[in-house]
Amino acid sequence: MTKPNILIVMVDQLNGTLFPDGPADWLHAPNLKALAARSVRFANAYTASPLCAPGRASFMSGLLPRRTRVYDNAAEFASDIPTYAHHLRRAGYQTALSGKMHFVGPDQMHGFEERLTTDIYPADFGWTPDYRKPGERIDWWYHNMGSVTGAGVAEISNQMEYDDEVAYHATRKVYDLARGHDDRPWCLTVSFTHPHDPYVARKKYWDLYEDCEHLLPDVAAMEYDDHDPHAQRIFDANDWRNFDITDEDIRRSRRAYFANISYLDDKIGEIFEALENTRQEAIILFVSDHGDMLGERGLWFKMNFYEGSARVPLMVCAPGLAPARIDAPVSTLDVTPTLADLAGVSLEEITPWVDGESLLPVARGGDRESPVAMEYAAEGSYAPLVHLRYGPWKYTRCALDPDQLFNIDDDPHELTNLADDPAHAATLTSLRAKSEARWDLAAYDAEVRESQARRWVVYEALRNGAYFPWDYQPLQQASERYMRNHMNLDTLEEGQRFPRGE
Repeated sequence: MTKPNILIVMVDQLNGTLFPDGPADWLHAPNLKALAARSVRFANAYTASPLCAPGRASFMSGLLPRRTRVYDNAAEFASDIPTYAHHLRRAGYQTALSGKMHFVGPDQMHGFEERLTTDIYPADFGWTPDYRKPGERIDWWYHNMGSVTGAGVAEISNQMEYDDEVAYHATRKVYDLARGHDDRPWCLTVSFTHPHDPYVARKKYWDLYEDCEHLLPDVAAMEYDDHDPHAQRIFDANDWRNFDITDEDIRRSRRAYFANISYLDDKIGEIFEALENTRQEAIILFVSDHGDMLGERGLWFKMNFYEGSARVPLMVCAPGLAPARIDAPVSTLDVTPTLADLAGVSLEEITPWVDGESLLPVARGGDRESPVAMEYAAEGSYAPLVHLRYGPWKYTRCALDPDQLFNIDDDPHELTNLADDPAHAATLTSLRAKSEARWDLAAYDAEVRESQARRWVVYEALRNGAYFPWDYQPLQQASERYMRNHMNLDTLEEGQRFPRGE
């Protein structure tokens, strides 16, 4: 049986509440709306961790951050952890990545046979947080609110340059795959860095949202003392006291963010067009690594378990899956088991250690009984936070903070913490028991601290003397491109053409 081709499109920091059933009606995203119309749409999908590197390592492996040991944006992703790229490649797939995956460490492939671009973020340990120094801001890489006060129009930026390159190489790869030089099935992952801040956008996309009615958040900024302790730590990490955020700053930031969704839609459309023009069929999976609070309750970016930060879009378009909206909570941890299921690849050798599960049963109308788990142990935290989404309930536990319990059906903005409400004591007890059975917070904290301490030693050592970077260096063999004199011109022209000539 021929295995299906697979196209995975990943974006960065896309708020899942904007995708209640595919893109919200008011978003200018025709390509993603067309994809949604023929996909299974998971309306309540959550990241495994609301930060780039931990969320992506979990997405690729099906393991929570405590298992991958990718606790933060500077923690090494170990080479002995199988990813979906390993599983598919082992089963005979050609695997390629165009774009970001934020791998930290000397292994910059993690099962991909080919990388078409470098990454946008560093691969070393320089962004390591330090629980030994609570409250310390590392100014040269921590987020600050300059992304909000500096929002507006730009025709080029660091991130636009990157995503233009990602789309170019991905589109070129789709055309190359059509040439048929390799008869293996393929899995191409295309991973963009937008709509991640800074909140700047090209004018053609900015102008689409001039009259947008969604430029202010539903929940206005709250006083610092009215926030939970972790949210306060995020405010401090983001250096909020040194910025005066106005309503106009908020409008401009959200407008640029929405504009960049439209920018992405055009880039994704280029890839879909190449797929259609070459008459290739592929399963398509669309996902984000985590969300963005976008000013809700005064919070920006990610790093917490509130809906804007933790909920992500997830859509799967595949033969045999009827388009539908699925409301059951699911996780990006489920992507790797789902891809294996779709490709007919067994994970039985590692199944006992995988935290995710295939989405195909629930996509076909089955029930989902297991809770969705999330973890966070990175900047803005002083100890690990763990979370369960179970039915309508969201429960957060941290050794430093009071418990949080929200009923997301009754309280979609998570404004009423029910943890101390006697009417919900039984629910709290049940969820706390589930959480304690899964996580030993003291042991988890010790593991994070050990990892951080080791990495600070290694990073400082490697910065002394000759420095060899781990960042991926894309290789191009110019002597094997276009026409060279060790090639037959007629054979070359025929082999590089699609469709082939008569």
